[in-house]
Amino acid sequence: MTKIVNHWIGGKTVEGASGTYGPVTDPATGAVTTKVAFASVEEVDAAVAAAKDAFTTWGRSSLAQRTTILFRFRALLDANRDALAELITAEHGKVHSDALGEVARGLEIVDLACGINVQLKGELSTQVASGVDVSSLRQPLGVVAGITPFNFPAMVPMWMFPIAIATGNTFVLKPSEKDPSASLKIAELLSEAGLPDGVFNVVQGDKVAVDRLLEHPDVKAVSFVGSTPIARYIHTTASANGKRVQALGGAKNHMLVLPDADLDAAADAAVSAAYGSAGERCMAISAVVAVGSVGDELVDKIRERAEKIKIGPGNDPTSEMGPLITKVHRDKVASYVEGAAAEGAEVVLDGTGFTVEGFEDGHWIGISLLDKVPTGAKAYQDEIFGPVLCVLRADTYEEGLALINASPFGNGTAIFTRDGGAARRFQMEVEAGMVGVNVPIPVPVGYHSFGGWKDSLFGDHHIYGNDGTHFYTRGKVVTTRWPDPADAPAGVDLGFPRNH
Repeated sequence: MTKIVNHWIGGKTVEGASGTYGPVTDPATGAVTTKVAFASVEEVDAAVAAAKDAFTTWGRSSLAQRTTILFRFRALLDANRDALAELITAEHGKVHSDALGEVARGLEIVDLACGINVQLKGELSTQVASGVDVSSLRQPLGVVAGITPFNFPAMVPMWMFPIAIATGNTFVLKPSEKDPSASLKIAELLSEAGLPDGVFNVVQGDKVAVDRLLEHPDVKAVSFVGSTPIARYIHTTASANGKRVQALGGAKNHMLVLPDADLDAAADAAVSAAYGSAGERCMAISAVVAVGSVGDELVDKIRERAEKIKIGPGNDPTSEMGPLITKVHRDKVASYVEGAAAEGAEVVLDGTGFTVEGFEDGHWIGISLLDKVPTGAKAYQDEIFGPVLCVLRADTYEEGLALINASPFGNGTAIFTRDGGAARRFQMEVEAGMVGVNVPIPVPVGYHSFGGWKDSLFGDHHIYGNDGTHFYTRGKVVTTRWPDPADAPAGVDLGFPRNH
């Protein structure tokens, strides 16, 4: 019997009532293993109503109550990290160790939320005028929503909801319909931790559910991570409906390799950053810019390492890389490699014919490496979101920097060099929101915020860190004057004599 993934509304599983379902496949076999219910407008409304009702008490709850529950949730999440990783592998396809790493990075943000007290401290100015004090404080927004992608079905929601609920909001999550089971496991663990009913809700679905969240008058803010076209749509639509929006889009992350770099370290980093998680991450390095004469040697070193990567089912402990999420996506990724030579690129490794014995119907693609890629080639211009690495050549640092800054994306970037002056210059001059110096994937730790520039971010706030706290709260300033007891009418006073 096919498993069915339903909604989580008001603290319990709610069966889908729309009659519309989507397929969820095992990427390693290509078989449909699960059906996911797609929410109707009415079902989204029910989730928002449950969240709105819960906010009347959760929004006034003490910080101690909220953080106590989050500490319990953190312990449960830690104890269940293997079970959650298994769900991710079964529906996304990434290898188990990679899925465990995803859960670990999500735990970082739960840690931050457990200590949210520090971020929520207000400010006080006394005696701004005679007998007048001014204080500032931050208060929750109300019902907020998160719309999350398939590539990190546990981590990206945990970039959002722990901070949202720690600051007093209630949350409605619309996860990807391609790998929805992790969201329900998280909901169950939150409930087990003692989170009141309605504070965290999950609606499965497609564009119908997304659009209703974007237009619903009781949803005060929307967080999104996904492709740039959808991020732009989310930002435009939600903003037009008066909502606060943080919408993180796509990327084409470059790694600049200077002639003085440790080429072995650079090659290791390029392979790890380009092909980890099968390239299905917005912080993947998808373009290496080799400066000067190092290009040929660097490409040889990358090829040598890439050819040794073991590709297989995610639940096989020997596998280092798994399949892609769907056959449609696999075919789209392959098309960039198949058309690369005609656009002037040199195909060093072609993974389009790869398959795994015994799993021939899986969504497999091998490692692909393209060298001397023209900037006009589709493989360079588009976010491929697969295990395809483009290598470009530049004669000088300035030429390489200009190439990177000409990209419409500005998510992450990295430089590999032994020259501290060059590295410092790069981090100041490059147009990207996250920069690595000899670090290929500069994803910030939880207490620094994650976010890009240009077409990689729509909205004013980055995600998690201090920006996350500010996004999910709004400021209020209170000006206070109290009568001074010294100004009271004279009368019986048995206290100490006043000395003013």
